[in-house]
Amino acid sequence: MKILLVSLNHHPEQTGIGKFQGEMASWLAVRGHEIRVITAPPYYPAWKISPGYSGWRYRREELDGAIVYRVPLYVPSSPSGIKRVIHLFSFALFAFPVLLLQAIFWRPEVIFTTAPPLSVSPEVLLASLISGARSHLHVHDFEVDAAFQLGLLKRPRLFRVSLAIERIILRSFSKVSTISRRMRERLVAKGVKEERAFLIPNWAGVHDFNPANGAGHWRERLNADANTVLTVYSGNMGRKQGLETVVDAARLLEDKPNILFVICGDGAAREDMMVSARELKNMIFLPVQSSPDFVHLMIAADIHLLPQRAEAADLVMPSKLGNILASGSPVVASAAKGTQIYDAVAGCGIAVEPGNAAEFAQAISTLADDAELRAGMGIIGRNRALAEWSRDTILERLEALFQKAQGRCSDVPVYQED
Repeated sequence: MKILLVSLNHHPEQTGIGKFQGEMASWLAVRGHEIRVITAPPYYPAWKISPGYSGWRYRREELDGAIVYRVPLYVPSSPSGIKRVIHLFSFALFAFPVLLLQAIFWRPEVIFTTAPPLSVSPEVLLASLISGARSHLHVHDFEVDAAFQLGLLKRPRLFRVSLAIERIILRSFSKVSTISRRMRERLVAKGVKEERAFLIPNWAGVHDFNPANGAGHWRERLNADANTVLTVYSGNMGRKQGLETVVDAARLLEDKPNILFVICGDGAAREDMMVSARELKNMIFLPVQSSPDFVHLMIAADIHLLPQRAEAADLVMPSKLGNILASGSPVVASAAKGTQIYDAVAGCGIAVEPGNAAEFAQAISTLADDAELRAGMGIIGRNRALAEWSRDTILERLEALFQKAQGRCSDVPVYQED
């Protein structure tokens, strides 16, 4: 099949949507599909164009069996409010001519686009109409809801207009998928028909993050002895993560020298977090790691941290959670009872109320003091990742959706529910 992927983020970005888009393109190419990608130069999570790429020029490259078109992009150094909106719409603006040319001359059979950004979706729908392709929208975040609930945009009238536009776009796609059961329910509530709404969760590197692969030399690198409990946050350091809770928890646990907080990653909130934690002796900051080092760090962690602001609880599903569970260590998460994150970590971690640093610290302390409890939860998490987040299983579901859209398979389960 000829499949065109349209996404703001793509390989070689190592976190978030870019990681999954790159792996998806590579997997589909290996399966014999013709894959083309329209994307931006890599910039995330540092919010800085990666060396070797330009934010002002178009570029064509071949990557992991796919033809990749990079389009210009405005990348603000301090992404907030109107700057973030301009950033998202700049991708839609510069992607449009490439998308139009592909629709006219290459004529894909399926056009798959990822939100955010939703701003490119009208163009995808137009390209699908021109080429006769089936349109598929995959929602990682409900960006309209999140923008207002997190205070990035505050005008109620603009919120209502944005929701109305979002509803029209969602209902216009042939198929719409998302990454968790609760988010799928939200799609239906926004007007997507049940038979067009699908669950395609993010997958975990269940083989890469196998604890049997070892922790590398991280304890030596961090000067941590066998009694030190490595408590790790790794990934994007954005506003919606609620990272201030981690700093406050570390401050509350300063009297427990065996607990070391390791913060690895980059993003808009990194500098603020470092300033807030500058006097803490139990917290270390690391830059984004290469893939092998990152994998070993995740395995080295005795406890993983998954803070989240309450406003974002059912608007996003952290893509890192599958890898955390696959690593065989428990997680402390900020999640209210009844939310999707709370349900996901049940039995393999401890969930506390978002924003409650005292509870977050107590959960860390409980796990740090009980190696047997950590081991038991880690086994449950590993088994859950193996059962629910295998990459091949999930991408076979997606491939079946593409083939079903083209009439190439008649009765393939698409797993609309968990």
